[in-house]
Amino acid sequence: MPTAMSLGLPNMRGRAPLLAGLAIDSFGGGCAGPLLLLFFVRVAEVPLGTAGLVLTIATMFSVAAPAAVGLVIDRVGPRNLVIGAQFAQGLAFTGFFFGRSLWLLFLCALVTTTGQRVFWSAIFSLLSDIADPGDRDRWFGLGGMMQAAGFGFGALAAGVLLSFDGDGPFLIGMAVNAVTFFITGFLLLRLRAAHDARAAAAQDSGPAPLLRKDKAFLVLIAANTILALCTMVMGVGLPVYVTEALPEAPKWIVGVLLAAISVVLATGQTLVVRHTEKRRRTQVLVLAGVVWAVWGVLMAGLLHVPAGLVVPGLILAAAVFAAADVLHAATGNALAAAVAPTNGHGKYLSYWQYSFTFASVLAPAFFTQLFEVRHELPWLAISVLALVAGGVIVVLERVLPDAATRRT
Repeated sequence: MPTAMSLGLPNMRGRAPLLAGLAIDSFGGGCAGPLLLLFFVRVAEVPLGTAGLVLTIATMFSVAAPAAVGLVIDRVGPRNLVIGAQFAQGLAFTGFFFGRSLWLLFLCALVTTTGQRVFWSAIFSLLSDIADPGDRDRWFGLGGMMQAAGFGFGALAAGVLLSFDGDGPFLIGMAVNAVTFFITGFLLLRLRAAHDARAAAAQDSGPAPLLRKDKAFLVLIAANTILALCTMVMGVGLPVYVTEALPEAPKWIVGVLLAAISVVLATGQTLVVRHTEKRRRTQVLVLAGVVWAVWGVLMAGLLHVPAGLVVPGLILAAAVFAAADVLHAATGNALAAAVAPTNGHGKYLSYWQYSFTFASVLAPAFFTQLFEVRHELPWLAISVLALVAGGVIVVLERVLPDAATRRT
């Protein structure tokens, strides 16, 4: 236990099914995710434009899922919703394996994207439920590490599959993801969470507050949308930036840098939580915003340095980005969980996911539109926005409950 404590790990006794499930689920996603669009084109013989449109429309329909989860999560419990999402996605990827009809593929895509939204809208409530008192931040960190590690290994598997010709690699990817969803669902059936006890406490605490009137939490969602945008702009923008604006940099460095960032997320979150436990959660998020602002300036500056410094500059910028990302990853979710009231806790955390939803929708347009105006503009804009988000959190700290901003 002393070693676990020094590494920032929570009490994991009895929670092994959840940890294994998170890693297995993410492995399947990392394996099948990069192959899905190509599966539509090469196996189902759907035109690229049509395939992209099908996936986009399915994603748009799924945007309502967090709100729907918010209506029921405090009654049925986050574990049941996560399990349901796993089995639904498993059936959807089974449909991908066997289906070729465009309408069947659309239905499977709709179930998949909706299941993903339900999963992300409920998983943080589940992590909050299973955490011992004082362990919530560590559980958010450990959960993120398991997901990052699983996704990284899955992405490596996808790379191996892509090295083979024919339809087989794509069918294997769909089958692997379907199986991992079912395995995760069965593993989570063995998990016992504290939802029933929390629900009973919620009944004793009176009626749930109206989320739409909780201005502080809504502003916190807005601030986190900006911070989440920082995380997503890197994945969207780095390949374009290196390819189109930095001819001095080898194209292969994009994969290396993104993989290295995944390694940091997969290994460093609990350590960061361990070494920032004496700091307020709000202070850690403000620091993440400042570090992201530095990262944006570094990225923009790569256009104005000698050719020999471009690759070292990219490596330095990636390291700074990873530092900000690992500061934000567990702490933001833990702050939302701490601020959310006992009665309505699950609803609050399901709506919290809209910050990531909005960021994922905004990131491609944000980067491409500014990039076309001037290549360094999206990086400078994200720096300004990161500082704005940090400033908003500084102001929010004055109105948020003191116990929520502190880790202990």
